[in-house]
Amino acid sequence: MRNILITMAYDGKNYHGWQIQKNALSVQEVFQDALFRVTGEKNDIKGCSRTDTGVHANMYCVSFKTRHRIPVERIPAALNNYLPNSIAVMSAKEVREDFHARYSCKGKEYVYKIWNNHVRNPFLDGYVLHYWCKLDIQAMKSAADYLVGKHDFTSFCTVDNNREKGDFHRNVGSLTIKKEDDLVSITICADGFLYNMVRIIAGTLLYVSEGKISPVDMPKIIEAGDRSLAGPTAPPMGLYLNRVFY
Repeated sequence: MRNILITMAYDGKNYHGWQIQKNALSVQEVFQDALFRVTGEKNDIKGCSRTDTGVHANMYCVSFKTRHRIPVERIPAALNNYLPNSIAVMSAKEVREDFHARYSCKGKEYVYKIWNNHVRNPFLDGYVLHYWCKLDIQAMKSAADYLVGKHDFTSFCTVDNNREKGDFHRNVGSLTIKKEDDLVSITICADGFLYNMVRIIAGTLLYVSEGKISPVDMPKIIEAGDRSLAGPTAPPMGLYLNRVFY
């Protein structure tokens, strides 16, 4: 048996997230079908993360074990031959037997993109949040600084008993906000993320921009562990899993 690590990218606009669902098309289902056509096996695929409906990935990793002897350098081309244009395998390599795409992960980086113009950009439909009010970038940066470090992020998590259990502490290594013309990018790097954590942080920073939350309120929101005190959950289309660290 060989353990293979695949790195791919995908446009999540027309998929109901990564994980296989009964009544909706997912990225995993499409990838799994392509893998079966290459290996002839029903491989047990381990994904690095769960992404929701409409969320994209610049880098997504899966691992699986196979008895097939296809040379590892040929795997990307073989899979891409059966995958739609919305999914592309970038690389493949053999890894140690105990490697797991999710549990071996040391951290991830997400980017949330906002088109900040009163006129929508039709070429970015489904790939950014269109936000037409002028953003107060400095206030957002001031609020974001309070989120860096190790905190209990209960206030920034949608509680789902099927997903989140145990310790809600996460260590945010960096949280930056960058504006290039009308495109604003919120980039968050952490050792792990709770359910909807990035989207709730993005929604909270938008509330800060609107003056509904003050930057100096952030420590109290973190300390309270109360989801109702943070901002709304931002829509999914602006979210990208950007990098995965092992």
